[in-house]
Amino acid sequence: MTTPFTIGKVTWGASQVDLLKVRREVFVVEQGVPEEIEIDEHDPVSIHFLARDIAGVPIGTARLLPEGRIGRMAVLASWRRSGVGRALLSAAMETARERGNSRLYLHAQVHSIPFYESLGFSVCGDEFDEANLPHREMECFLLREKQNPKVKVVQ
Repeated sequence: MTTPFTIGKVTWGASQVDLLKVRREVFVVEQGVPEEIEIDEHDPVSIHFLARDIAGVPIGTARLLPEGRIGRMAVLASWRRSGVGRALLSAAMETARERGNSRLYLHAQVHSIPFYESLGFSVCGDEFDEANLPHREMECFLLREKQNPKVKVVQ
């Protein structure tokens, strides 16, 4: 049985405290990313996604920049492998599709590449260092209509 959680589309202005709670725990505390680069000029102009547990406690984040870049994907360690990351990424992809983005891209930590590949992303660049962690650029081309690759339509 999976533990219930919700995914909401939020703004930086309204949800900055909750978004940063998760991002600081994952990026700054757990991964050693310098705190001064965690907040940037993209936060106010991005669409943010916030996962919360049944009690309303923030457990995961993602953001979608206007040009179609997904970033700041973070899920608290105790919630990983519970579907939160998949739900956050799916919400960002659907929002991008609805607003007309045809291509999404992201900078994936190398260990996370299989996760992103499972949702249709492909590696499209060489390995590089970002915040002292190895990354690769990945991209995904969106279809105009929502499709679930696990569901086949039978006529």
